[in-house]
Amino acid sequence: MILRGMRGFILFLMIAIPVTVFSNFDIVDNIANAIRSGNAKEVAKFFDTSVEITILDKESVYSKVQAEMVLRDFFSKNPVQSFEVVHRGNSGEGSSYGIGPLKSSNQSFRVYFYVKQKGTASTIQEMRFEKQK
Repeated sequence: MILRGMRGFILFLMIAIPVTVFSNFDIVDNIANAIRSGNAKEVAKFFDTSVEITILDKESVYSKVQAEMVLRDFFSKNPVQSFEVVHRGNSGEGSSYGIGPLKSSNQSFRVYFYVKQKGTASTIQEMRFEKQK
């Protein structure tokens, strides 16, 4: 009887772990697509109720609505030409991240975003736009 229960538990883990890992990668890809579009409203769909945003040397915590406005302003001043996630990862606690270069019409940035599982949703907790060196 114990072996049957263990087999069921092992089978569950074999199914659950890959699903969790791949769903975290899906969220990273979905956020990357929203950034690539340069559409602040699309990116904001992934924001938590408050988000830490750093643009160059200006860092602050914003409400979801304020963060969308800050991002809209950033995209209007720096129209996105391309964005690719070149580094990604996740933890066993349901958090994940994406890092990659964003090329705009006037300069290049290194973008970092951190996503955390909250209940059944994954939400952006932090975004950084640093000048590419």
